[in-house]
Amino acid sequence: MRIGLLGAGRIGSFHAEALISTPGVDEVVVGDADGARAAGLAARTGASAAGSVDALFAAGVDAVVIATATAAHAGLITRAARAGLPAYCEKPIATGLAGTVRALKEVEAAGTLLQMGFQRRFDAGYRAAREAVRSGRLGRLHTIRALTSDPAPPPPGFLPLSGGLVRDCLVHDFDAVRWVTGREVTEVYATGANGGAAFFREAGDVDTAAALLTLDDGTLVTATATRYNGAGYDVRMELAGERDQLVVGLGARTPFGSAEPGGPAAPRSPWTGFLDRFDAAYRAELAAFVRAARGEAPNPCSGREALHALLVAEACELSRARRRPVRLDEFAESYAGGNGIPDGDRIPDGNGGAGGSAGGE
Repeated sequence: MRIGLLGAGRIGSFHAEALISTPGVDEVVVGDADGARAAGLAARTGASAAGSVDALFAAGVDAVVIATATAAHAGLITRAARAGLPAYCEKPIATGLAGTVRALKEVEAAGTLLQMGFQRRFDAGYRAAREAVRSGRLGRLHTIRALTSDPAPPPPGFLPLSGGLVRDCLVHDFDAVRWVTGREVTEVYATGANGGAAFFREAGDVDTAAALLTLDDGTLVTATATRYNGAGYDVRMELAGERDQLVVGLGARTPFGSAEPGGPAAPRSPWTGFLDRFDAAYRAELAAFVRAARGEAPNPCSGREALHALLVAEACELSRARRRPVRLDEFAESYAGGNGIPDGDRIPDGNGGAGGSAGGE
């Protein structure tokens, strides 16, 4: 296959190197709004450079990987669908619910494949946790604790593109909870705090957030995130059941030490970021896309799955703004019924515009 890679930034650079070594990929063709940047990435990795985005779509590729800034995702997904091309796209689909639904309708009308980038589904620990839950090894789950902690804040200019801490970071935990348990979120209550840089408050965002989720079988989930985890990059999921407990992300590089005498010390080389922590998962995810695009395997993460995770994130933002619990069925009905959120419960995007990710995890 000839894979077109759209976007030559940080995550695009990683994907170029990974795709080059993926079985079934004969050539990677890079396109970017900055033709010089596309040429530079191609030279570094052994890919080909199409230059512009238009040139890439005219190059006769067999599938596309979208790793551009968020604002371009929906348009490129639509363009790929209309061209009949299978597409992989980093989350999110679009900068809001309305744009997400419009892009999904284009994909569904075209009948093409859209695989979304929730790489935790391909991490060995999360996959083992899913198997443990589905096999009944843990018994009835009663508590899940999920967390995503960045070691340092992003640049201030990232925030207008990120959609905020909940949409950018916790959305991965929301997807992972659904995927591991096979359950749906029925109610959320979320809050946030700002104790760090002023630019978070100025953007209407928070640097630390916490959400309490109730699943449809009564399981309680706490999901927390912060931009200030100086010990290192920390992503974990703790699952507690009547029979046993299991932790995802607990290993030699997990960035914490024990307070107990004689307990394990903090690691000398903690995880530094999402590309470091999830290197193998990203590679497995792209290999799965190639197999799905060739018709050799089903789509492992459809656009509708991404929509479900986004709905939970948006409900959390509404809960944080209104300081009240939000039921997912009522939230979804209010959106679907009027193709928007009722005026009294509009979700502030916190960034002077709708949210999205600028190539974060």
